[in-house]
Amino acid sequence: MKLNNIKNKIKNVLQLRLFRSTNLLTYVEAKDMLKEDANGILLDVRSIQEYKEYHLNGAICIPLYELQIKIENIVQNKQQLIIVYCQSGARSKKGVGVLKAMGYTNLYEIDGGIDNI
Repeated sequence: MKLNNIKNKIKNVLQLRLFRSTNLLTYVEAKDMLKEDANGILLDVRSIQEYKEYHLNGAICIPLYELQIKIENIVQNKQQLIIVYCQSGARSKKGVGVLKAMGYTNLYEIDGGIDNI
């Protein structure tokens, strides 16, 4: 009985992984993608203060409230890889929406933000 429960739980986890949004990445997946694409951008959309307190290595900071104004000065190529993160995932989801509306196409977000790392 216990073995069947474990098998079912593993099956459920795998199914959730398969059906999650394709633009969500784990931190490890994000690091691997950035290794493969030297021009990729790791974008922190938290506040400057949060960024100063702690940020992921190699990240640039454009707070969500400044994203629409500043992104085109930093990333002109709308097909360039951009991986967005925040603290918990809410702001990064909004950031990806802003970038999509601006025509950026190669967008990902770190699932659950840095709280999930």
